[in-house]
Amino acid sequence: MDEAELQAIRQARLAELQRRQGPAGGAAGGRPGGTADSTARQASEEDARMEMIAQILTPAARERLSRIRIVKQQKAKSVEDLLIQMARTGQIRNRVDEDELISLLDQISKQESKEHETKIVYQTRRFGGDDSEDDFDI
Repeated sequence: MDEAELQAIRQARLAELQRRQGPAGGAAGGRPGGTADSTARQASEEDARMEMIAQILTPAARERLSRIRIVKQQKAKSVEDLLIQMARTGQIRNRVDEDELISLLDQISKQESKEHETKIVYQTRRFGGDDSEDDFDI
């Protein structure tokens, strides 16, 4: 995506968010323009986030991440968060390609499966006071 396409997407998103607020959005909470400001701030934060992701990922990796976002929004957001954090701490030196993104997704999936792993523990108890079998007359 070039800069003109990104700018067009930003403007469309901002218009969509403002349209969702509607005419009652300005009077909400007794603060005229308060929701419009927060909406604009959210849109600009999202745009900055998308711009960082565009700088971090190659076009093929961005396409894969966008396909993941269609199916699992939360997973795509967590991957984006991780990529941004890694870029800020200097762990990413070059642009991340599709293969590296796949490996990162595998690591995240393994970590999530370990977190959601359940263990079932069976405890057997004997009924009665003693364990001897001489209570039964055969």
